[in-house]
Amino acid sequence: MILQQLYTKCLAQGAYFISSNGEGAIIDPLREVQPYLDLAADNKTTIKYIFLTHFHADFVSGQVDLAKATGASVILGPNAKAGYDYHSASDGEVFMLGDLTITTIHTPGHTMESTCYLLKDKHGKEEALFTGDTLFIGDVGRPDLAAKTDLTTQDLAGHLYDSLHHKIAPLSDDIIIYPAHGAGSACGKNMSSETSDTLGNQKQNNYAFKLNKEDFIKELTHGLTLPPAYFPHNVAMNKKANTGFDTIVKRGTTALDPENFEALANEKDVLVLDTRSVSAFAKASLPQAWFVGLQGQFAPWIGALIADIHQKIIFIAEEGSEEEVVTRLARVGYDNSLGFLEGGVEAWEQSGRDVIATAEVTAQEFVDGIATGDIKNPLDVRKAGEYATSHIEGLPHMGLDEVHVNAHTLEAGNTYHIHCAGGYRSLIYASIARSYGINNVVNVLGGYGAIKKADTSSIKLT
Repeated sequence: MILQQLYTKCLAQGAYFISSNGEGAIIDPLREVQPYLDLAADNKTTIKYIFLTHFHADFVSGQVDLAKATGASVILGPNAKAGYDYHSASDGEVFMLGDLTITTIHTPGHTMESTCYLLKDKHGKEEALFTGDTLFIGDVGRPDLAAKTDLTTQDLAGHLYDSLHHKIAPLSDDIIIYPAHGAGSACGKNMSSETSDTLGNQKQNNYAFKLNKEDFIKELTHGLTLPPAYFPHNVAMNKKANTGFDTIVKRGTTALDPENFEALANEKDVLVLDTRSVSAFAKASLPQAWFVGLQGQFAPWIGALIADIHQKIIFIAEEGSEEEVVTRLARVGYDNSLGFLEGGVEAWEQSGRDVIATAEVTAQEFVDGIATGDIKNPLDVRKAGEYATSHIEGLPHMGLDEVHVNAHTLEAGNTYHIHCAGGYRSLIYASIARSYGINNVVNVLGGYGAIKKADTSSIKLT
C-alpha cells in the first residue's frame, strides 16, 4: 500500500494519493492534475477513483479534468448533485482498490453532502480516515459555508455533532485522521499546524469531542467571521465542469510587451497584479498595481480582496514563475488571466514608463515616530483576533480583509504608516489604498514581529 499526503501550504490544503496492486485513488485533488498523473506513472498505478469529501468552498477541485485524463470514476457522497458524470455513493458503500477497501461514511454538518472515507487494509484493519472538512486536527469544520438550504447554521452544527460522535468516534483509536486542511485555512476557526493525527489523540485533545451537544452548537456558532466572498463561487464551480486548466494556463501565460500591457492596464475592467517579493514591489512597481506576493498566502488573499471572480487580470511576476501565478489564481477560480509583463518592471522602466516606489521604515523608526508624535496616522491591518491579542495602545485597527470598506475613510492628504504581523499584508493594504487615491503610504518592515523586538519603552503594548 502507498498512501501519500500532498499538502499545498498556500491553501493549507491536503490531497491524498492511495495505491494498491496497481490501482489508485485521489482524494480532494487540486485543479492542476499533472502532479497526480506523474505520481501514478511513477508508481505504475492506474487511477481508478477520484473521491470528493464535499464541494469545497476555498478552492476549485480538479475532479473533472482528472477524470477526463484517466477515465477514473468521480465519487461524491450522499446528497451531492453535480453537472458532470459521477457516482453517488451511499452511506456505507465499499469500494475495492487493489487489496484495500474504502468505505463511504456520510458525515453531514460542515455541508450536508460532507463525507469521510475509511481506508482498510487487506485484513480489514482500519488504517486511515480522510475527513475532509468534517474533522480537522484540533478543530472541526465551520457550519456556515453550506449552500443555501432551509437549515440554519445551528441545525448544521447539530448534524456535525452527531456525525462526530455517532459516525467517527466509534472507529478505532489508532487510525490516522487525514483532513483536507490545516492552520491558515478559513474553513475552521482554530486548526492545528499538524496535518494528521490519531483519532485517539483527537478524542482526548480536540474540544469538539468533549462538549455536550448544546455546548458544542454554541461553541461552533460563536465568533464566526464572515467567510471570504469567493467561497460561494468556488462551491458553484465545484458542482460543474469548468474551463480546462490547460486552456487557462495557455491564455494566462501570454507574454505582453510594455505597449500591449499598458493598453490592457488602461482598460477599466482589467486589474494589474504584482506577484513578486515584498522588497521587489517596494523598490519599484507600476503605479496602479496591487501587490499580492506569491511568497505569502497568495490564493486566499486573492479570493478575499478581488470581489469579482470573473475579474480580468494581467500581472507582473518573477521570471520563471508565470505559470505558477496562473495556477494559483485558477485554484481559487480566477480563470481570466490575460498575460504577464514580458521583461518585468525593468522592461517597463526602460521603455520610458513611470514606476513608483513604496516608502519603508524600520520597526524602531516606527516606534520612535509614534512616541514623538512625528507619525500621526499609524494603522494596524492585522486580523481582529491578532489585534485583540496584542497591539500598540491607541493604534487604530483597520484589517486588510476590510480594506475596500475602510480605505474610503482615509484622507488623501495624510501619510499613513501601516503594519501587519510581518510586512506582507501591510504592503498589500498600502497598494490597494493607493488605488483609492491614498498616495502617501509607508510600510513598516517586519511588522508587529519586529516591533516587539524593538525598544518599545517609549510606547505601550497591550
